[in-house]
Amino acid sequence: MTGAFLIDHIYMFVFLVVAFVFGIGAFIASSLLAPRIKTSQTRTTYECGMEPFSDAWSRFTMVYYVYALMFLAFGVDVLYLFPVALVYGENFHGREVVELVIFVLILSLAIVYAWKKSIFEWGRKNGEGEWL
Repeated sequence: MTGAFLIDHIYMFVFLVVAFVFGIGAFIASSLLAPRIKTSQTRTTYECGMEPFSDAWSRFTMVYYVYALMFLAFGVDVLYLFPVALVYGENFHGREVVELVIFVLILSLAIVYAWKKSIFEWGRKNGEGEWL
């Protein structure tokens, strides 16, 4: 074994030990510093400063899921745009600009379609499709 190979493995072992100490240390610190008094307020569903107004197993409306899917779809598309911007940073020709503009226009059409269908309106509809 060469000296560099051994040093690399020693570094890796040290990093693993430090990661393990930090991981276990967080659990130990929280168990030592956490308050041990259990009240009815600490046993509620959410401790974010708001009083719970319904059961934790309440159903969400379909608008929430469509909104979440739109967010995921556009998040993935933005992740596509970052590498494109990095690759085309040096030699950006006309064809690449046109492809990028077409891609962004298709995304814009999806936003316009969702806007026309009132996807971004947060609320409930009655049986006739009118907002409450």
